Amino acid sequence: MHKLSLLAPLVLLLASPARTEPPPPATALTCTGVTKQGGLLVCEGPPETAIHVTSPKDKHDRTVRTDEAGTVLIGLHQKEASTLTLTPDPGQIPPVTVQVAPRDDDFRLIRGFNCDKVDARTEAQKQHAAESWVKKQDAFARFNTGPALSKGFIKPVNGPASSPFGPTRKYVGTGANGDPCEKVSVHEGFDFAVPTGTPVSAPAGGTVVLADTDLYYEGGTVFLDHGGGLVSVFLHLSAVDVTEGDVVSQGDRLGATGNTGRTTGPHLHWAVKWRNEETSGRDRDFYVDPALLLALEPH
Repeated sequence: MHKLSLLAPLVLLLASPARTEPPPPATALTCTGVTKQGGLLVCEGPPETAIHVTSPKDKHDRTVRTDEAGTVLIGLHQKEASTLTLTPDPGQIPPVTVQVAPRDDDFRLIRGFNCDKVDARTEAQKQHAAESWVKKQDAFARFNTGPALSKGFIKPVNGPASSPFGPTRKYVGTGANGDPCEKVSVHEGFDFAVPTGTPVSAPAGGTVVLADTDLYYEGGTVFLDHGGGLVSVFLHLSAVDVTEGDVVSQGDRLGATGNTGRTTGPHLHWAVKWRNEETSGRDRDFYVDPALLLALEPH
């Protein structure tokens, strides 16, 4: 009896699970990604740490924050400065300097355009456009967790690219009443020349934050929040096959391409907006180049 009583605590000790030590805190900030204007940085450092992103020009300076795993995605503006300094706060960790490669976006003059395809002109059109704007702003203001770059990005459709991200377009044309019009805008998406009805798939997993068949400029539209502040935008759809709140995986069907909204022909407009979760307002968020995201490795 005496021997058994001595063995019992030993058996219990051997059966108890082994303790796992938490990983040591990060002692450095490291960044990878596409270091080009319109690209995306993937940075890792201490969890839940503020990082000040500054440049000599100050134009797009911002403060971001790593998540509980120590990761943060940092969008690079189309006109980002050539040199960025990333400084963790507090300052025990050394700052990182990033060199940003320039873009060479062109200027395009488009004549003979139907002005009624450019702007809302009637009172009914203006009301429709205003209601659509509210829906979009509400969707962009909501943040969801998601896979972000864990599986990388894939093309949302099978088809050739027709218009890249970045060109400045000047539209010159006339309206239905014969009045001339001009408008200048930057193309902030990546277009694919595909016929109406082409299946549109999720380039990465995420949560649907907007699904609408009739926005004024965009027509059939889906917004997909991938997490990490990234939202994919799909415009001019002929069919919307998801609803707000749906959680989808990479490759799942979202809808079908079309010619809805303010467009002159069937195609898919895919845009990706980077949003800074550290800011309460959305006025400093901006679009990044989807083609550059396709080049990112899963992370």
